[in-house]
Amino acid sequence: MTRLPDSLREEYPFDPKSAEIDGHGYSYIDEGTGSPILMVHGNPTWSFAWRNFVKHFSANHRCLAVDHLGMGLSEKPQDYAYTIEQHISNLCSLIEHLDLKNITLVGHDWGGCIGMGAAGRMPVRFSRFVMMNTAAFRSQEIPFRIALCRIPVLGAVGVRGFNLFAGAAVSQAIEKKDRMTDTIKKGYLFPYDNWANRIAVHRFVQEIPLKESHPTYKTLVDVEAGLSQFTDHPFLLPWGEKDWCFTTNFLDEWEKRFPKADVLRIPDAGHYVFEDAPEIILPRMEEFFSSNPLSVVKSDTPST
Repeated sequence: MTRLPDSLREEYPFDPKSAEIDGHGYSYIDEGTGSPILMVHGNPTWSFAWRNFVKHFSANHRCLAVDHLGMGLSEKPQDYAYTIEQHISNLCSLIEHLDLKNITLVGHDWGGCIGMGAAGRMPVRFSRFVMMNTAAFRSQEIPFRIALCRIPVLGAVGVRGFNLFAGAAVSQAIEKKDRMTDTIKKGYLFPYDNWANRIAVHRFVQEIPLKESHPTYKTLVDVEAGLSQFTDHPFLLPWGEKDWCFTTNFLDEWEKRFPKADVLRIPDAGHYVFEDAPEIILPRMEEFFSSNPLSVVKSDTPST
């Protein structure tokens, strides 16, 4: 397990817990009591991205924010598959381990796909959804700068050798540059400080399935098929409209699939919308929760 530097404890004032998932240490935040809000990050972030959400909502909710294996404070085994299928399975295992019910799922980037994949496999455990700058369905859109990171050998040298993916994200994924202080930048980057620790960052890039022959294509098709189970569930879609990766075309697709969703377009926010606009998203989430109260899960409800 990766140790949190003391210099980050003011920004990330949590005592992460660990569970053994698929034979490895899986780190997660578990703060507060009440109905669970499960926050799932993408690439190349980790639970640090949700720190302001945990601080805000843990007064009245049980806030959980995971670190996928290979990411954040979780173990980073070098002989691990790091497929999206495995990340979904790992999240399901944690949900079962903690016996979470009436979950409000919050997802960003790959976290939307992984979180919705878990929801599709255990739908009775999930009640509300907040998806921001993410996808859980097929798309052929891929920015050139990300496509470069998928080139054999060259991609590994750039992503794992020079840290070009995570390193670039702290400047290119945010619009309000003054918010990316040295401390916050360190928070995002410190788990990915050498070749070995960047293995999952690279694997996430490789996992983007653009062709049916890709091993993850079927996984994504299954995640996409599972979305229809939640058409009548409360959905909130906060979206940074200046995101060059998950453009508003992805938001349009979410709206087609979930026409009843509440949509929050944020014109001056980028991909790291949780850094650009927490002061807009957090109160809107409070309104969303108040307008869509949770129903009580009965004790005889099946767990999965």
